[in-house]
Amino acid sequence: MRAFALIALFASFAVQAAPASEASVEQLLTVTRAEALMDGIKANIEPMFNQTFEESMRGQPMTAQQKQWAQKFQTSVRALMQEELAWDKLKPQYIQIYRESFEQEEIDGMLAFYASPAGQAMINKMPVVMQKSMQLSQRMMQSMMGKMKTLVEETAKEAMEAMEAEEAKEAKEAQAGQAKK
Repeated sequence: MRAFALIALFASFAVQAAPASEASVEQLLTVTRAEALMDGIKANIEPMFNQTFEESMRGQPMTAQQKQWAQKFQTSVRALMQEELAWDKLKPQYIQIYRESFEQEEIDGMLAFYASPAGQAMINKMPVVMQKSMQLSQRMMQSMMGKMKTLVEETAKEAMEAMEAEEAKEAKEAQAGQAKK
């Protein structure tokens, strides 16, 4: 009986999935063009940052010195993003995340898929899908923000009207109380 238990114990260790190797994860990142994808993300982040910055400054007159500081700030932020989102810095972190998240068999399956025509189509078309998805999200957020602004204004108006009505009621009651005296 003990021999059977030992065999079962050893068999369970043999069945456990192998962790993903660093080399296979690197190969997956290469096949999926992860570095180029990250470059595309960085390229999209910069215009969004610039637009947000410009919108925050809209309507505010700036002196020549303030404009110079704003340009210096934008340049510094751009350099910081390039440094922090550099592939050489991100790649080891991606490898660690993949190795912690996937087993070797799963990485092998992904490699087989991404090497296939369907996988290559996904790799080639996904940046466009992501860009269109981001644009859709931005449009939806703009629409929602406009509706939220209207909702805030309506709610504030209702609250002000209720407060004014309450104050008028209290004033009327106070006058009635003084008239009884």
